[in-house]
Amino acid sequence: MVNGFDASNGPPNENANRDLGGGHGAPAGPWGSPLPEGPGERRQRPVTPSSAGRIRFFPIAIYTAMLSLIGVTIYQDLSRPEAWAYWKDLYLSPGLTASVVPNGFPGEAGHRHNALAVSGKIGAAAAGWFREKLDAADLQAGDAVVLSSPGGDLMQALIMGEVIRARGLVTAVGTFDSSGHLRPSYCASACIIAYAGSQIRTGVPGSMLGVHRFTTTGAGRDPVADTQRTTGIVLSYMTKMGVSPTLVEAMSATDDVHWLSEQEARGMKLVTGALGGP
Repeated sequence: MVNGFDASNGPPNENANRDLGGGHGAPAGPWGSPLPEGPGERRQRPVTPSSAGRIRFFPIAIYTAMLSLIGVTIYQDLSRPEAWAYWKDLYLSPGLTASVVPNGFPGEAGHRHNALAVSGKIGAAAAGWFREKLDAADLQAGDAVVLSSPGGDLMQALIMGEVIRARGLVTAVGTFDSSGHLRPSYCASACIIAYAGSQIRTGVPGSMLGVHRFTTTGAGRDPVADTQRTTGIVLSYMTKMGVSPTLVEAMSATDDVHWLSEQEARGMKLVTGALGGP
């Protein structure tokens, strides 16, 4: 007899029938113990107050740890001066401002072109900002970027110049008054880099172009090596843009801003044509 069944294939005994067929208790297992629960029959254990607290606490702890990790990462990033300068220029107070002037730029043969007037300091996030403004202005090849800036971040200015060249835009130095008339202004230091990006670099009567030696800052850096590296980058860029290497020599000659005469600017091929003409 095994579990109420006859090993000789006889009928189950009466007690076994009663144990297996009853609907009021758990079926009997070996030696009267309850049978194991089948699939889908497992009873849900009640959640005690202590376990419910642990369940709620677990995701909160993970969320808190993630926030702490993000906070530490942001703090470490912003603790570096160059990173803080980038975030500030990108989100808090961009150094540049821009406005679109429809048909505000006089081109050759009396044609007028749309212009994007850009003024202010070239900040650590200026290149991305500049691209966005160009996209919003929907400038076409032959339209103008009119600059008025004391300079700023060299590497950002290099990217701005590359973008200007890639889009076939004209550059000039000036500002627009409230009536939309182009007025003279100035462009110095890194602004010269952005200005040089165009293939057509217009000279506006009365506007000023200023150059000086570029410097780098940063703890633990070799200023001489950095200056040489920067000079090489600028020389390569100016050569690519069709500007004479004598411009880089003029930059390297002084720490103070040297304002180029019209003859110097033309002789260095920095200015390629006059406003509205060759």
